Amino acid sequence: MAEPLLIGVSARICHPIGPMLELGGVFTKTLHYLEQSVAHWVMSKDVLVVMIPAIESEGMIARSDMSLAAYAEHLDGLVLQGGADLAPESYGEDALAPEWEGDRVRDRYEIDLFNAFVAAAKPVIGICRGCQLINVALGGTLYQDLDSERPGPVPHTDETSRHAVRVAAGSLLERTLGMRAATVNSRHHQAIRDLAPALKAVAWADDGVIEGAEPVDANAPWLVAVQWHPEDLTERALFDGFARAIA
Repeated sequence: MAEPLLIGVSARICHPIGPMLELGGVFTKTLHYLEQSVAHWVMSKDVLVVMIPAIESEGMIARSDMSLAAYAEHLDGLVLQGGADLAPESYGEDALAPEWEGDRVRDRYEIDLFNAFVAAAKPVIGICRGCQLINVALGGTLYQDLDSERPGPVPHTDETSRHAVRVAAGSLLERTLGMRAATVNSRHHQAIRDLAPALKAVAWADDGVIEGAEPVDANAPWLVAVQWHPEDLTERALFDGFARAIA
């Protein structure tokens, strides 16, 4: 019987601030967690999920004592899940509003994690925030708020909406999804602005917002970043292509 794949998933971070502290108990602690929908999207009889914890710079364990390269060595691939905004500081900007300050702690952790898996030539999928994180890790920037910086007809921030995306012919994303067009969900107010030099756009909403990216170099390790949430659509093609790249 073949060994199951070991897939690492980056942790979401719940910081003990504001209303969370009022709940008391465990909510006075920093929590690392994995969305159930993401876990179920990744899990199968052939796949085991490993959530990779973050290390804060002021924590009890020094960042230098945590070898993300060891996770990349022993795990077969990485899923960067969605969550809080990226900190504009991570791409050289100041927050345009206090509510868009993002999570710099998580940014540092996930950028290090992403770089470790790329260095190990392991496949990576970025979902929503994960798509944005990959772009920033490689030198790109983001719109901090689409409604104010790039208003358009597509309701990207409406969690109940669906919208069309077109997929570039011949792209890895097209080969993985098996289609040139799709209807996806939208749950984000930020998005790629300046694309990182190592990436090319391969999916767009009707208003031109980038919804998918992959490496310019066709010989680069398998990497796909999408702005939507395939785990909520119960869409398996993207993950299945990721798994095939490991085999």
